[in-house]
Amino acid sequence: MNQKHTGSCLCGTAKFELLGEFKKFFLCHCSRCRKSSGSAHCSNLFAPGAQLTWLSGEEMLSFYKHEDTNFARTFCSVCGSNVPTDAKARGLVVVPAGCLDTNVDISPQAHIFTSSKGNWDDGFENVPAFEEMPS
Repeated sequence: MNQKHTGSCLCGTAKFELLGEFKKFFLCHCSRCRKSSGSAHCSNLFAPGAQLTWLSGEEMLSFYKHEDTNFARTFCSVCGSNVPTDAKARGLVVVPAGCLDTNVDISPQAHIFTSSKGNWDDGFENVPAFEEMPS
């Protein structure tokens, strides 16, 4: 069943539509994902055979592929936000979950590359949570 999703970068320059179905949802802790996100992990959705259409801003996108690996990122050259990468050679679209403007009906299925986790990436269930920036 093909689902339609839309998304955008932080500044709104790059907007896209994806027609397809998310089959996998992984939280990746590899060092490359940590460095590219500046966070504990990347939250990536995988949509094999999906059709990605750029509605605006395609000319402002930059692409980076790490030499000799499958690691690749597409990002807005204005705000730096990660946006979908159409991995045509692998037959799938990889979508950073945070760039979606629509809800998804799949939950993360696994933490992957946990052997690469930062030494500070543990015990988050014990860290206080706030609805907004604490004073």
